Amino acid sequence: MKLLYVAPRYHTNQMDIMKGLTESGHEVRFISHYAALIEDYSCVTPIVLGYSPLYRLIDFLYVKVIHRKDPEAIVFKIQHGFPPLGKLKRLICEFAPDLVILRERSVYSMAAYLVCRKKGYPCILYNQNPLWSEPPKTDPAHRLVAKLTPALRMTPVMGLKKPGTVVRKNDYFVPFVVNPRRAPKERTYFADGRIHILCIGKYEIRKHHLMLLRAVRRLKEKYKLKVTLVGEATNRFQKEYCGQVKDYVASHHMEDMVTVKTNVARRDMEREYLSADLYVIPSTLEMASVSQLEAMSYSLPVIVSDTNGTACYVEDGVTGFWFQDCDEADFQDRLDQMLSDRERMKRMGAAGYQALSEKYNYRCYFETIMGMRERILQEKI
Repeated sequence: MKLLYVAPRYHTNQMDIMKGLTESGHEVRFISHYAALIEDYSCVTPIVLGYSPLYRLIDFLYVKVIHRKDPEAIVFKIQHGFPPLGKLKRLICEFAPDLVILRERSVYSMAAYLVCRKKGYPCILYNQNPLWSEPPKTDPAHRLVAKLTPALRMTPVMGLKKPGTVVRKNDYFVPFVVNPRRAPKERTYFADGRIHILCIGKYEIRKHHLMLLRAVRRLKEKYKLKVTLVGEATNRFQKEYCGQVKDYVASHHMEDMVTVKTNVARRDMEREYLSADLYVIPSTLEMASVSQLEAMSYSLPVIVSDTNGTACYVEDGVTGFWFQDCDEADFQDRLDQMLSDRERMKRMGAAGYQALSEKYNYRCYFETIMGMRERILQEKI
């Protein structure tokens, strides 16, 4: 099979999917809008197509001039950026894919979908909106967007079944894929007698690094702790916030128990997971994170916010704990509860490893997208 992916960037949450596809003998082409600082091309090297010259001018004015003080302005291009259409069409048509996966309902994806629809290439929309969601809006603008993007959608976010939410007939839950890395019996815990806490996330305010550090400071007399923060700090907003995190560590004399790392290469991340005993995601507004699955692949228990889009990958009380989003007291209580029983931490890590092996594997992913492709062809969707 020939599979084409078109997405803003070649994200790390695609790594084991690409590995599974290529090792199974499939041919993969990945077209990205841009390249991030930390990416791993060991399985697939993306074609960084970029944006139309006209859009690059628009983006410069939007980010550097009009919204120069807004750290979120850089994501404007994900929804609104448009490609060099001639180059995009040539890359798609010369590859002649058997299946196309388009990321987001964006202008870029619409352009790719128009090319694919004309040529008869089956397409699936991939985004991270919850499976359980409110009924679709029917105003003219939303109907137009729906017509200009694939009818079948897959998402790694389950969402919550509650009054007012539904699962649309063309929507599928397709979880992230992470391969098992280290079984419980193949790793050690609690090196040097301390509990090592790992937190991975871009240095942004919503990631709540400071909330984690405040909780750790209040618990440091009760437990022997070591905390490692790993995250991206590439733009000026991230660097400024990273500076605040380092200032907090220094002002509270926590240098002996907290290590702040930036821009760690993907190939070096295994060392961080194997050095940890507990993985924590204190962030809010987390649409979908894959890092808890990566932690589970190394047999680590996880603490995650109850509003994290992929919190469903962590079974509360079995493979880790959920805490109430943005509730610092509840977060500290759950952290305290976790740290109080080292044997339970190891049992949770083992349960997470087993769950990952059974539910979040390449075979499940591939069988689902092939079933979606068959439906597209049969029903001519």
